[in-house]
Amino acid sequence: MTAAQHPTLWLTGLSGAGKTSIALALAQALKAQGHAATVLDGDQLRHGLNRDLGFTPEDRHENIRRTAEVARLMNEAGLIVIAAFISPYRSDRAMAGAIIGAERYVEVHVSTPLAVCEARDVKGLYAKARAGQLAQFTGVSAPYEAPLDAALTLDTQALALEESVERICLYLKQRQQQ
Repeated sequence: MTAAQHPTLWLTGLSGAGKTSIALALAQALKAQGHAATVLDGDQLRHGLNRDLGFTPEDRHENIRRTAEVARLMNEAGLIVIAAFISPYRSDRAMAGAIIGAERYVEVHVSTPLAVCEARDVKGLYAKARAGQLAQFTGVSAPYEAPLDAALTLDTQALALEESVERICLYLKQRQQQ
């Protein structure tokens, strides 16, 4: 098996953009096609492996570093990894790519407008951030640096969940044929 067959798809975007929904649906689709796939979700890892980390730039960096190391190990074990993380800093995503390996790392920008993300916010995080109750909240009181050269860009305002998954699956198929 080649590195192209066991990539890490790094889904980055604002809170509420649809990263986790896409990741879970994509994992299900890949498994249905006979691939071994798993999801690393930012919220889930913050309840376990990364529970000691906050949301300072330094803690966000360490969160991404740890996740990239886990993704690399999973890729080497033969799994397709779908990482769903806000990962707001380009430098941290570049570090993740270096850890995982350029031949395996696929950056997917879930490029959903802030207003749409706020409207979808079932947890009320944006309202809390705007009220000053959540410090360092990406998109409100902390920056989000959009990718400059993502392998794929998905605007979930315009694309249905199934369309986003189909685009990623098509990308993976074309990548494997190269």
